[in-house]
Amino acid sequence: MLTRFMTVAAVAAALALPLGAFAQGVTSYYIVQDVKTMKCTVVDKKPVATEATVVGSDGVVYKTKAEAETAMKTVKVCTSD
Repeated sequence: MLTRFMTVAAVAAALALPLGAFAQGVTSYYIVQDVKTMKCTVVDKKPVATEATVVGSDGVVYKTKAEAETAMKTVKVCTSD
């Protein structure tokens, strides 16, 4: 009985680990604007504080940082240095 339980537990763990690793490996990028400086940056976490706000078309989420940086150049509310 113990052997069967250990086998089932090992199979369940083997199936669960790749799914968890895949979910954690997905990164999203956002264009955010600092409300004080009006400068825009690309971040990998959606801001929850009031110091920054997501800008762009409907708060779109980008798959790569390069894609977000390219899109940031077209966002009119972002100021340039």
